Amino acid sequence: MTRTAHLFIRMLRWRVAVTLWAFLLLGAAAQGPIRPTVSLLLTAVALGASYVVATTVNDVADQDIDRINHPLDAGRPLVTGDASERDLWRTNAVAAPVAIIAAALAGVPTLGLTVASLAIGYSYSLRPIRLAYRTWAAPAVLAVAYVLVPYGLGMLAAGGRIDTTDGLLAAALYMLFVARINLKDFRDREGDAAFGKPTLLLAHGKTATCAVSLVAVLLGCALLVFALGPHPGLGVVVALFAAAILWMLRVLWHASDARSEQIAIGIGAKMGNGLLACALAWLLLGSTDAPDGMRVLTLAFLAVLFGTVFRAMTSARDDIRIAYKG
Repeated sequence: MTRTAHLFIRMLRWRVAVTLWAFLLLGAAAQGPIRPTVSLLLTAVALGASYVVATTVNDVADQDIDRINHPLDAGRPLVTGDASERDLWRTNAVAAPVAIIAAALAGVPTLGLTVASLAIGYSYSLRPIRLAYRTWAAPAVLAVAYVLVPYGLGMLAAGGRIDTTDGLLAAALYMLFVARINLKDFRDREGDAAFGKPTLLLAHGKTATCAVSLVAVLLGCALLVFALGPHPGLGVVVALFAAAILWMLRVLWHASDARSEQIAIGIGAKMGNGLLACALAWLLLGSTDAPDGMRVLTLAFLAVLFGTVFRAMTSARDDIRIAYKG
C-alpha cells in the first residue's frame, strides 16, 4: 500500500497538476471570492486523482514510445524500471475510486464531470478509440480534459452557473492550451515517428503546426481580454505576453535543431503561465472590489516579473538545461 501511495504521488506529476488546479481556481474565481470550502477541497482531490488515472494508463499504453522520448524521466517509473505494469494498474485501480468518491461527495454535477474526465483518460490511450492516435482530435480532447473540465469543476465548487463571461473565459483558456499542447509533438517527435503516431507535426509538418498554435494564441488572447474586461491596461499587458509568446513561436519555426526548439517552446510556455497568473490575479482582485488601478498595477508587476524571466532565458539559452530528458 505504501508503494501504491508513493506511485500515486509520483504519477501526479506536480508541475502539470498545479496547472490543472490553476484552471480549477480560475473557474472558481470567475464566480466571485474564492472560499476554502470542503467542496473545493474534494473537487481538487477528484481532479488530481483523475489525472493520476490518465497518466498511469498512458504510461502503460505508450511505454515503448516513452523509452525513446523519455529514457531518463523520473516521472515515468515504468521506463526507468522503478515500477511494473502491475504497479501502475494497481495505482490506477486506487486513483479511479478516489476520484469518483471525492467527486460524489462534492455533488452530482461534479461527479458527472469527473466521470467524463475519467472516460477521456481511458479513451485517449486505450484501444479501440485511442484518441492519442487521432491527428486533430488528440490536442482538442486534451484541452477539454486539461482546461474545460477543471474550469467547470471550479465553477461548480464555487456554486456558480455558466454565463457569457464563463463561456468567453473558458474558450480563451482552451485556445491558449491548444496552442501549447499542440507543440508537445516536437518533444516526442522521435518516438512518435518510430511507432507511426500520426501527430500534426509528423502528418503536416512544422509550418502547419506552428500556424495552428499562432492562430490559437491570437484567438485565446483576444477572447481573454473580452472575457476579463475589456480594459485598456489589461489589453496592454495581455498584448505584451502575446508578443513574447509569438516571438518564441517564430524562433521555434526558424530553429534547426531539437534543443533550440525545446528552449523556444519552454520559454513560450512560461509566458503562457504568466498569462494564467494575470488572469487569476485580475479575477481575485475584482472579487474583492479592488479599484481598476490596483488591478492594472498588479498585472504590470507580473508583466515585469515574467519579462525579467523572458530576458534572462532568451539571453542565456546555452545555459538552459532541458530537464525532461534527465
